[in-house]
Parts: sequence; structure tokens; C-alpha cells
Amino acid sequence: MSAAAEATNAAVAESLLAFWADAGVDAMLLDEAVDRIEAGKVMPPVRPAAPVAPLAAVASPRLGAGQADISAAVAQAQQLAAAAQGLEALVAAIAAFEGCPLRFEGAATKAVVYRGDPKAPLLVIGEGPGADEDARGEPFVGRAGKLLDRMLAAAGLTDRVLITNTVFWRPPGNRTPTPAEQAICAPFLERIIQLVQPKMLLLAGGASAKSILKREEGILSLRGRWFEWRSADGSLELPAMPTLHPAFLLRQPAAKKRAWNDLLTLTERLDRPDRPL
Repeated sequence: MSAAAEATNAAVAESLLAFWADAGVDAMLLDEAVDRIEAGKVMPPVRPAAPVAPLAAVASPRLGAGQADISAAVAQAQQLAAAAQGLEALVAAIAAFEGCPLRFEGAATKAVVYRGDPKAPLLVIGEGPGADEDARGEPFVGRAGKLLDRMLAAAGLTDRVLITNTVFWRPPGNRTPTPAEQAICAPFLERIIQLVQPKMLLLAGGASAKSILKREEGILSLRGRWFEWRSADGSLELPAMPTLHPAFLLRQPAAKKRAWNDLLTLTERLDRPDRPL
């Protein structure tokens, strides 16, 4: 097989795996079929009972070092975010923050915080910066960002959005940010929402939707549905809609129709906020 063919096959396989991951699939079938009915007729061997450790020998659970570090970082992020009285001050606070390990793993020296209108009625929240975003210091400026811009323009939202991510530094290899990394950055993201005061949130991708809404379903289950986002202190509540990430749409062009329907539904409610769903 030629090198070009191998590269093509690898790209197809990567795209397919990414599709199922975004859909929420976390298991695979066996390579060969198993007759579960026949297998159920055979009594499994009886396993000897495991010895029970005496109560005195069972160690009490303790917080791991990583968890303690996350708690300290979250507390510091909360303090810095609360002190920022404007977006520019918040950008400076994020740039100076050293509590997120992503800053020292896959990112350049600058944080990628936002682009768009600071008074926008719609806040788009993606997952994390990629290589293009890391180089330019702005979110969604690569291929996926260009697709997002075209979709927003077609929906008449070009000058009505502010775009950000759940984390502000590029994860190594453009991997999905971990829940811990998102938790560390969450106070800054919430402060962005408080300062911008948008009318609605558009959550691009499964990692963003799960982090913001605290849900476990896959993005194909969440997309196109309305949810309520509430700030940690309960003072702010906004309607939020998850949708497919533009990078997913580049891999699966047939899914663009569903994302476009999501955007039209959101735009209609944005223009008619008092109209019942």
C-alpha cells in the first residue's frame, strides 16, 4: 500500500473515531459475534470469595495531590476573576494566571480569551484553542472558525456575538480539555458571562456542553435542545443551546443541516425572546 493510501486510510479512521466520540459512544463491539443465548446456558465457574480485610487495615480515603492543586487553582481563579471590573482587566488577569497546567504544556505564551463584540447578545463557547488560535491569540480563527463565521453570517449574527472557550490555553496535540482543566478556568468563563451579560449561550461541541451544563449525554443527544445555565451564586440564569462543533462539521459535512437548524432556532428566540418555545 502506498504512503498516500495509508495516510488517507488513517484520516478516514480518525474521522470515524472522532464522529463516534462526539456522539457519546465510549465502547466498541467485539470483532466476532457472540451467541449470548448459548453462552447463558453454561454455568460460570464459582470463584473463591476474596478475603475480607479487617476494618483496621482499611485506609481512610484521602485527597490526591492533583485534586488539592486543582482546588487551590480554582480558588485563585475565583479571586482574580471577581476582582476584574471589565473584560480587559479580566484578560490581563487570565494572562497572569499560572494555575492552569495547559499554560505550560501545549500553549504559547499568550492566553486565548475572546473575540467579538463585548456587548453581544449571544455568547458562543467552544472547547479550547487550537494551533491557529494559539498563534494568533484569538478563538476560532482556523478552518473551524472560518466555518463558524460563515454560519453566523448566514444567520445574520456576524456583529452580534462574542466567542470564547472553556479553557484559554491550547491543550497538547489539540486534544479535548479535561474536566479538571475546564474547572480551573470556569471562574474566568463565568466572569466573562457576567461582564458581557448576553441574552443566550451557544455551546459548540460536546466538551463545552457537558462542562457548562454539567451533563453527561453526548452532543448528538444534547444538540438542538434548550437548557438553563445558572451562575455559581445563582444570580444569573440564561438559556443555552448546545450544537455541533464546527470541527465536527468539517469531518462530517452531512451534519451541517442539523447545526444550521440549531442556529436558526436560536436566532429566532434571540429576536423574539418572549415568544414561547
